[in-house]
Amino acid sequence: QVQLVESGGGLVEAGGSLRLSCTASGRGSTSNAMGWFRQAPGNEREFVAGISWPGTRTSYSGSVKGRFTISRDNVKYTMYLQMNSLKPEDTAVYYCALSTSQNVVNKEADYTLWGQGTSVTVSS
Repeated sequence: QVQLVESGGGLVEAGGSLRLSCTASGRGSTSNAMGWFRQAPGNEREFVAGISWPGTRTSYSGSVKGRFTISRDNVKYTMYLQMNSLKPEDTAVYYCALSTSQNVVNKEADYTLWGQGTSVTVSS
């Protein structure tokens, strides 16, 4: 069974950058779209960015478009989220997920496999 493990979270000052990684391991196919979601304290989990298989199309939420970049390295079974110009409102636990579709999707229900999350804190 495929497992997803996120890394790269941490504490950063506003205006700074972080790069999150999500690596897939185990038996099974990862030849589907993947995405990043986040959940801030007291809020519902929300879509951040998605990328199709094999990575030709991407989609972003309005709040991160122009600041975040999603990418994937299919040889390394790894997806990335480059986060620039971070703001305190980006503080959240970030989750990576694998979709049931090869097309990029932004609904939580379209993702069936989730990582455990990595925490990002942006100080003002």
